[in-house]
Formats: sequence, structure tokens, C-alpha cells
Amino acid sequence: MKLNEKYSEIVFLLALLLIVAMPPINGWQITAPIALGLGVVFAWVCTSVFTPFVKKAQKILLQASVVGLGFGMNVEEALKSGKEGMLFTIVSVALVMGLGFVFGKLLKVDKKTSYLVSAGTAICGGSAIAAVAPIVEADDDQMSVSLGTIFILNAVALVIFPPLGHYFGLDQIQFGEWAAIAIHDTSSVVGAGAAYGDKAFEVATMVKCTRALWILPLALVTTLVWRKKGTKVAVPWFIFLFALAMVASTYLGLPESAAKAFVSTAKRGIALTLFLVGTSLTPKALKSCGVKPLIQGVALWLAIGITSLLVIR
Repeated sequence: MKLNEKYSEIVFLLALLLIVAMPPINGWQITAPIALGLGVVFAWVCTSVFTPFVKKAQKILLQASVVGLGFGMNVEEALKSGKEGMLFTIVSVALVMGLGFVFGKLLKVDKKTSYLVSAGTAICGGSAIAAVAPIVEADDDQMSVSLGTIFILNAVALVIFPPLGHYFGLDQIQFGEWAAIAIHDTSSVVGAGAAYGDKAFEVATMVKCTRALWILPLALVTTLVWRKKGTKVAVPWFIFLFALAMVASTYLGLPESAAKAFVSTAKRGIALTLFLVGTSLTPKALKSCGVKPLIQGVALWLAIGITSLLVIR
């Protein structure tokens, strides 16, 4: 039995306050994986509250936080790190979309759902799904299933990738590249990178933001494949703002204290975003995903995760 709406609202607001305002205690604080776990616990124990706010806040918080992270990065160093993963990014996007088509056919997954799951795995999770869904004219159920599948795998990846990185002996740069390629959503990529180390965090953010730009060519290809004209493409403008923030940090001589404040606030924003994502992983949402799309998502995830790990190592 879940808490009623009134008490759920109180718990929700207290959790937000705890994540945002709790200072480090003996070096410990609420990290992105912990925030995600709190969100999942809330989803299973409490009644869903502030649903329209949560959906809108997830997107705005993530985008603002990614821009804030740019103030802690150096353009030249980030480009040098990100360039190494560029070629594989191109290959991996094509590989995942091709495998997604094959797996979808074999599992007899609904054509549009299969395409959305593949797009979310290939590029940047929910953002890619949101960009191509109007083009293929996906309905609410198809959107919910694909987003639910991607969110579940994101939650798992955020928890297991850092330990796996240590197990396989990946250095900071290797892990950052692997996380950016093999984890779907930007928030989980940044969270996993931050958990692994500062350099991994920087590389993961840079490579993932570069990868997110592939939303545009994917949307154009989708338009051609599905023969839909006149549909609008959701341009990820926050990626360009992220680049401007890096330029400002590198060449405008921002005070170190200001840069640290931006980055610290952005990390809290990522943790808050993942809490909100966790609150969406209700039993009903998990059940609505269905087995076949989830199997397709896991198969694609394993394919890109193992392949990228072998290439990076």
C-alpha cells in the first residue's frame, strides 16, 4: 500500500530539499546514483505527484545542468579527448540502428516502438526518442514503452558501469568514452562519469554531447525512410550553449571560484534530474514496457556495450 497523495507530496518536497541543500558529511553526499535510487524508492512507496512538473523539470534541469558543466571544461583538452571517440561514434550509431531493425524483426516488436528503442540506444536516450517520435507518428503507448525501456536500462547502467570500469581496469579517458557510447541518456552518462572520476566526467560529457548532435542527421534520415514531410525536428540547442560555456571557461578568463560554483550547481542539478527520472519508474511504468521491447533494448545495449569496450581497450 502506497502513501496517500498528501504525504507523498511532503516526502517528494523533502527529498528535493535533501538532494539540493544537504552539505557533504565527512566527504559523503548524495551522488547521482543515490539520487536515482531515492527516486525509484519513492516511485514504489509513494503516490505519483506533480506529474506535469516532473516531466517538464527533467528536461529543463538536464539541459541547464549540462550547460553548467561546460564552465568547468577546457575546449582544447575536451576536443582532444572527444576526437578519439568520434569515428567509433559514427560507426556505432549505424551499427545500433541496423541491429535494432534485425532484433525488432526477430522479436516481432511493433515497428515504430522498435525504431524508437533503437534510436534511443544509438544516440541519447529520451532526447532522440522525442526527436524522431513525431516523424514516425508514434502514439502515446509506443512512446511510453520505448521511454520506459530506455529509462530502465539507464538506471541499471548508472549503477553497474563504474564497478565494471574498475573491474576491466579502464582509465579515466577510456571509461568516459565507454560510458558516453554505451549508456543511453545524457544524465546517466554524466552521473556515471562523475562517479568514476573528474577526467572521466569531462570526457563522458564531451563525447556524449558530441554524440547528441547526431539527433539531427538521424531525424533527416528518419524523414526520408518514413517519407514524412513538414515535420519539425527537435534541435538540441542546449548542446550549443554547452559549447559556448566551454569557450567562455577556456578563453574569457572566468574566476576559478565562479567556474567551480557553476560546476557544483550543475552536479546537484544532475542528481536532482536523476531523482525525478527515478520517480517515473513506477511498477505500472515497468509493466507497460512489455517483455519484447525490453529484450530488444537489452540485446542492443549488450551489443554496443561489449563492442565499444573491446574497441576502447
